[in-house]
Amino acid sequence: MVAAGFFYGRRHLPDMAVANRINLEIFTPALIFSVLSAKDFQIAAYANLALAGILVVLGSGLIAWPLACLAGWRVKTFVPPMMFTNSGNMGLPLAVLAFGEPALAAALVLFLVENTLHFTAGNALLEGRIHPGMLLRIPMLQATLAGLAVALLDITVWAPLAVALDLMGQVAIPLMLFALGVRMTRINFKDWRIGLAGAVICPASGVAIALLAAPLLGVTGQQYDQLLVFGALPPAVLNFMLAEKFNESPEAVASIVLMGNLASVLTLPAVLAWVL
Repeated sequence: MVAAGFFYGRRHLPDMAVANRINLEIFTPALIFSVLSAKDFQIAAYANLALAGILVVLGSGLIAWPLACLAGWRVKTFVPPMMFTNSGNMGLPLAVLAFGEPALAAALVLFLVENTLHFTAGNALLEGRIHPGMLLRIPMLQATLAGLAVALLDITVWAPLAVALDLMGQVAIPLMLFALGVRMTRINFKDWRIGLAGAVICPASGVAIALLAAPLLGVTGQQYDQLLVFGALPPAVLNFMLAEKFNESPEAVASIVLMGNLASVLTLPAVLAWVL
């Protein structure tokens, strides 16, 4: 699917903005709600994994901060891409393909941790403040709260609605993969030094923190494997979008994001070979 997106993108140069927005606001929230509201989803089983995910995100930032200062790079340019990784359009399908459908719930928990921190800590880092009201307007977080409420209150979702949401949710991962392929056609090697540094530091710091956090919080088994893969993910495309919004060296951030995703062709198979 990534290859299909890449070759289609090279030939037709599609504008994926609308498709990506629909995926973020409709299909991915439907997927989140379907998984969280399922009868076999046990919230307590993922509590330690969620805490470990928080440590991976924040710990990666703590490692990247002094490195950025030593290299003379702006903290606001370099640190966010090291913290906030591609846990959505790469992390979710990768979990399903590598570990099977049952792994989707854990991958979604890590995705929600990363996404929530991105819109709180990430925004605070770039803008200097947090907008709590904005969080409640994010469809993915709305779907999370609704799904958790259904699970905690043991509510049975009306069958036709559950089927409709499940079908919409099934669109999310294939569309994420296709969009990632299209995005790979726009790799820019300008600012290659900071991009290359990010491609190495992002997975290295993430995996290092994951290795420390897992035994500390008692994360074992398949969740341990998924945490290591989560730590090895490349920078999220959303970093570039926010850098552009706040005019925070968007060209340099684009190089970090795109070179990191290109390097993941080598780093992720290595981590998967280690854990599988």
